[in-house]
Amino acid sequence: MRNFTLRNFLFGFFIIPVSLFGQQKAESVLYMEAIGNEFEAVSKNMMSYTSAAAHGKGARKVEKKRQELLAQIKEAERNVRKMKPFQGDATYRDTVVAYFNMSHTVLSEDFGKIIDLEDVAEQSYDGMEAYLLAKELANEKLDNAYEKVSRQQKAFATTHNIRLLENTSKLNQKLATSSKVIKYYNEVYLIFFKSFKDEIYLMEALEKGDINAKEQTKNALANSATAGLQKLGPTPPFQGDASLKVACQQMLNFYKQEATVSAPLLIDFDLKKENFEKIKKAFDAKRSNERTKADIDLYNNAAKEYNDAVNKVNAVSTELNKKRSLALDNWNKTVDQFLHRHIPKY
Repeated sequence: MRNFTLRNFLFGFFIIPVSLFGQQKAESVLYMEAIGNEFEAVSKNMMSYTSAAAHGKGARKVEKKRQELLAQIKEAERNVRKMKPFQGDATYRDTVVAYFNMSHTVLSEDFGKIIDLEDVAEQSYDGMEAYLLAKELANEKLDNAYEKVSRQQKAFATTHNIRLLENTSKLNQKLATSSKVIKYYNEVYLIFFKSFKDEIYLMEALEKGDINAKEQTKNALANSATAGLQKLGPTPPFQGDASLKVACQQMLNFYKQEATVSAPLLIDFDLKKENFEKIKKAFDAKRSNERTKADIDLYNNAAKEYNDAVNKVNAVSTELNKKRSLALDNWNKTVDQFLHRHIPKY
């Protein structure tokens, strides 16, 4: 099962200044371009990190990329900090420094806490939801900090009569695309994960033999699968690609059928088993010369019903395991293909 949740760090569109007037304005343009070059260097490392994580690189490779990104952010912060205030005004420079500093803090400290959450995220739906929410909150910090950079950039440009053009470079397009892909994937993944955990709870209840727990977990799985299908229904394909949505629907349909058709058969078998064991215990408690024809008929009928139920439940379990394995394999394969297809390589 794939859980990929890295999202837009430094995915803002940094605006490249363009001016066609005077020497003084040229100096202000060069000042802005120097800052833009630092953003460009960080963005390249960010894309490298995102690509490594999305395209199935090993944990060591991904961690190495993260450390390289952290080092690049720190270097960018130092380089901008060394720049002199432009004509005595350090507001723009200091805002950029603060942004790089927060980026480093979020990617190291906040993500350190997030990694701790990741260790327990798959233990429950609430844990996974908290994990993804922590990711979103970390990104919101950077979004807010970047808004300050953007405002100061525009103010600087206005003050020095610089015309700004939106940066539509291939790198920025790749970063923006990666952000959208991962956000879409996380939304679908959380829908899948709810029923995935509910099925685990159902299997545990069936294993323990607790009738109440079986009914509760069966109903919970049926409800979450049904709700998931309803929530997933209006979700559009991603840029015309419905593969992830369809794979999730297939999983949810499997879980719904399991809860409404297969699980009741498994629960009914346990009742038949319990009934047979009671009859057998009473039958065995009597001596052979004490057993009436009614006792023997009752035992034989119960034994036949139980043996028939064993054969039926074994067939149901075998079919269920086969369908589950195929559905999960298809889900995991689809996730890998979806991320590989839509997250640009770098």
